[in-house]
Amino acid sequence: MASSMTGTGTPDAPVLVAGEALIDVIHSGDASREHPGGSPANVALGLARLGVPVAFLTALGRDGRGDAIAERLVRDGVDILPESWLLPATSSAEATLQPDGSAQYAFDIVWTLAETLELPAMRHIHVGSISAFLAPGADRIEHLVLTADDGVTVSVDPNIRADLVGDPHAARERFERLAARADLVKLSDEDAQFLYPERSEAGTGAALASGGAIVAVTRGAAGSLLVSGDTLVEVEPIHVDVADTVGAGDSYMAALLAWLLTGGLHRRPRTAEELAAAGAFAARAAAITVSRAGAEPPRSAELD
Repeated sequence: MASSMTGTGTPDAPVLVAGEALIDVIHSGDASREHPGGSPANVALGLARLGVPVAFLTALGRDGRGDAIAERLVRDGVDILPESWLLPATSSAEATLQPDGSAQYAFDIVWTLAETLELPAMRHIHVGSISAFLAPGADRIEHLVLTADDGVTVSVDPNIRADLVGDPHAARERFERLAARADLVKLSDEDAQFLYPERSEAGTGAALASGGAIVAVTRGAAGSLLVSGDTLVEVEPIHVDVADTVGAGDSYMAALLAWLLTGGLHRRPRTAEELAAAGAFAARAAAITVSRAGAEPPRSAELD
């Protein structure tokens, strides 16, 4: 399982996003449609649409679905690494929309990575979701994070899928190993409840931030909270007409990361004013995404 990569702190180096890409088969009433998705793929797309150079390491099949995913990402500037083409068939997820616009998922996914990787110089690694927990690829994801050069910053979004992560205790231990290396951790209120049912959302945020990371906890229609050091701020939600919530958390993650990378993720702790501005920017991105069907993160012009 050889790999090589070179860390760099320069702003023009790309962000490496590593994780699953799949096709969402979205069922709404009697209608169905296919849409490229997967949380890491959505984050990669969201970053690229905000002008951040992105390299994407994933697992795709040389089939129509893999081509559709690649076409969508490449069109907006995502560099899909050649080692990503290794599956016999591209993974998929069946998403059934509920009356409130939320989605319930059933997955048909294989997650692995190539035995030999030649990774580009990078300034940041983003990981999370199914790929951070599902064997056999999860061990490779953890290796990428824990062996990254000191100059490379890291972000983690667990995006827990309870039926795929296996033993909750083992999942929590893996998450904590990743979070201990992370400069930015984003999790939903549902993630927080799964990982730390004994804590409040604010308590989870504070506990994770005590390790040095900036932490964001998204709470759907209740907004979000951000923690850095001893500073906690609450970000009000932006009320829009919801088409569906597919990809909302990924848009929040991408926008938050893009904002924080501008000032350098190594610069911590952040002030309340900085956290509030970053959270408001991310909330606007998520609000735009939920206002339209599918995981369609905004471009810079829409946020400006």
